[in-house]
Amino acid sequence: VTFQRPDGSDGILGLTINSIFDNSIDNGFLLLGSDITKRLKLEGQLQLAQKMEAIGELAAGIAHEINTPLQYVGDNIRFLQESFGEMCELRDRYYQLIQHCEAEKFAADMVGNLKKFNEEADIDFIIEEIPPAISQSLDGVDKASRIVAAMKEFSHPGQKEKMLTDINKILDSTATVAKNEWKYVAKMNTTFDEHLPLVKCLPEINQVFLNMIVNAAHAIAEKLDTNSTEKGEITIHTSHNESHIEIRISDTGRGIPADHLRKIFDPFFTTKEVGKGTGQGLAISHNIVVELHQGTLEVESEEGIGTTFIIQLPIAQEEV
Repeated sequence: VTFQRPDGSDGILGLTINSIFDNSIDNGFLLLGSDITKRLKLEGQLQLAQKMEAIGELAAGIAHEINTPLQYVGDNIRFLQESFGEMCELRDRYYQLIQHCEAEKFAADMVGNLKKFNEEADIDFIIEEIPPAISQSLDGVDKASRIVAAMKEFSHPGQKEKMLTDINKILDSTATVAKNEWKYVAKMNTTFDEHLPLVKCLPEINQVFLNMIVNAAHAIAEKLDTNSTEKGEITIHTSHNESHIEIRISDTGRGIPADHLRKIFDPFFTTKEVGKGTGQGLAISHNIVVELHQGTLEVESEEGIGTTFIIQLPIAQEEV
């Protein structure tokens, strides 16, 4: 059952009830209660970590498998693009030859047949339409390649130690991976600090950013009318000072009630409907940022206006 600790935070109390028998006589019950919040939190984190690791390995494998056919499809389309240019030049020279033959009244029958075939095949239309078709195909291949690259960047299978990380790149990859969550309800705005220094991070930092972006999309969706064609906004901003980098992830969603703000990072606390949230996401994100990365995670929110999560991570110091 849930209970409130003396410090005002929410916890989970585990209760066991045992009958007490003395000489086969029921003398009552023994009721034992213990705070199992930390244990359940650790169990949830372990389960999620195992799930994320499995998903990461699967995503990396899928990305690798998709990348190979994408490469040769892209190479073949680029070959067609180059070859088509040469074919167009050859066609122009044929036209010059036809005009010369007409002027000299040479091989009139063959020239007539060629002109008739050109009209029936609608070569001019084909010549006009093939370049944009190739361009659109290459654009599709490039977009697919960017998604695959984002999946590979997001997964980091097998990494157990902190590595110097480009947070701007990670945020961009995570937003791409999560696009299906936000593209129908929000516009994504990013203002990245071009001189953002590298920070030492574990792959779990991806999970924090993913959780923030998905939560932002859900908050906007809950605020918008079901039949609305309007969209909210998600804004990701990065900056830095001498000791820390700062990531701000803001949304124009429904906001968080003031009386919930102090509980927002408590394990198992959720404002979502039953079945739509476990209350683990923000608690785990807080643990990843604060415990694993020695950073800070704060929230600012105004009900009906939106929410901003502020993450600060220490800049890696050069070892002497």
